[in-house]
Amino acid sequence: MRIDLYLPGFAPHDAISNHTLQTRRVLREAGYGSHIWAEHILGNLGREARPYQEDTPLPGEHRLLIYQTSTGSAMAGWLRGRARAGEELLGHYHNITPAPYFARWEPHIALAMNNARQELYMLAPHTALSFADSAYNEEELIECGYERTLVSPLLVDLDEYHRPPDRATLERLRRRREGTQWLFVGRVAPNKCQHDVVGAFAVYRRVFDPNAHLTLVGGGTSPNYLGAVQRLIGELDLGDSVEILGGVGDTELLAHWAVADVFVCMSEHEGFCVPVLEAMELGVPVVAYGAAAVPETLGGAGIVLDDKDPLEVAKAVDRACRPGATRDRLIKAGRDRAAVFSLAHTSKQFLGGIEGYLAG
Repeated sequence: MRIDLYLPGFAPHDAISNHTLQTRRVLREAGYGSHIWAEHILGNLGREARPYQEDTPLPGEHRLLIYQTSTGSAMAGWLRGRARAGEELLGHYHNITPAPYFARWEPHIALAMNNARQELYMLAPHTALSFADSAYNEEELIECGYERTLVSPLLVDLDEYHRPPDRATLERLRRRREGTQWLFVGRVAPNKCQHDVVGAFAVYRRVFDPNAHLTLVGGGTSPNYLGAVQRLIGELDLGDSVEILGGVGDTELLAHWAVADVFVCMSEHEGFCVPVLEAMELGVPVVAYGAAAVPETLGGAGIVLDDKDPLEVAKAVDRACRPGATRDRLIKAGRDRAAVFSLAHTSKQFLGGIEGYLAG
């Protein structure tokens, strides 16, 4: 039996792409045939996937089709057609950012998000079972009319975060190290709310540590929002104490994790938030705004705030960074929580869902 995987974009260093590769591994190790099909295949991943338009079912073949849903794609209508033709369609929902976050900054992206949401509704009556990264995502699926759902977290190989970091980057970061090192990892986008991190960081420098440094890592999806964040940094006279980086390589990112004292997340919409998991695994305390799936992923292992007041955020960061019992507790709780998402555990959870569906 074959269980094939479909996703709109297949790209290096992408969480959903990595999850799809791990899903294929789990299925093949369990004895199923499995191939990856994508609309856009980037970088050197052409050897791992094929364009979905080339997918042709074999006569009499029994297979499942699992769609990794996170954005709009012509693939959605194509998969609906396959389901109508009698093939079994499953889904794995990784969340779609609500359009209002982009309406002010990038109206064309807001339109694309609205279209993606409509595709999510469209596929509901044709999807026999849909996995969700979190209970938060599962609630959205139920609201969209999905009748059979199951929570199954992203498949993340936490061992990959224990490779040696890029030496040159690490040496550069250690040379500049004086004050507290803030880190946030995530694409520069309105829902990620980097502006709130910058605002709290400005207060922290004035009240607690004038030598503190903030690094924002992540490729941009909204040039207009990025420009606003850059202007805010200038208006707050933060100078070179804030560094905004685009996408970086895996080992470069590990160097930034190695020097970080705290991970500060003010995001308002996350379907899971892999960087929170990375922080917990690597012993970096988390201070986060308690929105969407972030509290669920943290599971009580970080400082969760219900207010973004910059001074309150700065105070929370001070508690997380000050040597002592609170910091030690956060680090231990984070590592214990990350173990819940070990690849061995989440792989078994996903495979159990597949086999339960087949048995039913």
